[in-house]
Amino acid sequence: MWGGGQQGSRQYVTRSTLPSLSRPLRPSPRRQYVTTGAVSAPMALVCAFHFVYVFDALACEPAILTTMDITTDGFGFLLVFGDLVWVPFTYSLQARFLLEHPVELSWAAIAAILALQCLVRRVALNKRGVAPPVRAVLTWHALISPLPHKGYTIFRGANSQKDTFRRDPSHPSVAHLTSLPTARGTRLITSGYWGLARHVNYFGDWLMAWAWCLPCGTASIIPYFYVVYFGVLLAHRERRDEEACRAKYGADWDRYTALVRYRIIPYVY
Repeated sequence: MWGGGQQGSRQYVTRSTLPSLSRPLRPSPRRQYVTTGAVSAPMALVCAFHFVYVFDALACEPAILTTMDITTDGFGFLLVFGDLVWVPFTYSLQARFLLEHPVELSWAAIAAILALQCLVRRVALNKRGVAPPVRAVLTWHALISPLPHKGYTIFRGANSQKDTFRRDPSHPSVAHLTSLPTARGTRLITSGYWGLARHVNYFGDWLMAWAWCLPCGTASIIPYFYVVYFGVLLAHRERRDEEACRAKYGADWDRYTALVRYRIIPYVY
């Protein structure tokens, strides 16, 4: 079982930025400034996204403690190896790449990447739990438009919505959501973010991964290792979660999947 939930979650998110930002490890922005006399816009974007990711996790820590990592996987080799080895050096790959292979971006490209990451944080939901017209917005902006500015919005909005509903379904921010009662006595959300896809938070997380990689340009595939690996990880995680939920809820899960058809990406998968 997870022994030190809050301490472990803090270590996980803060270690992801140490190789890029910490002084003992000769941070990439500082080294770039010493070498070139300036910190490039791509480097600033990547490091800013790291900071936002960590700040968000610490500010919304209670929501992390109800995720699959904590409630299901438990504390073992997977999280120990990830915290100490995989996360710090995989997540900082883009900053290291930009240090050795400087990239220049146009203002339009910078604006698009910022939009992809976190232009807006919240979507105001109507009484049925669907932002008007949130389905059209997700379809157009997140799937077609070159400025799919919903990464952070989907990630944080979905996680916070689920966490609040778990703690207090009568809370004003989630009381309007529709849900499916189960034989276990719990309810599965069928509107709002969770009416779009059964793991829509993964979609937001993956969009943010693209925002971390795109500042590196297209000259090399190396910086995109993270977004490819992360996509595979999320797909595998979704399958494990689906299997566990089907065993947990039985026929109720079949009813739920008939209502919420998509797994991760609304209207696509």
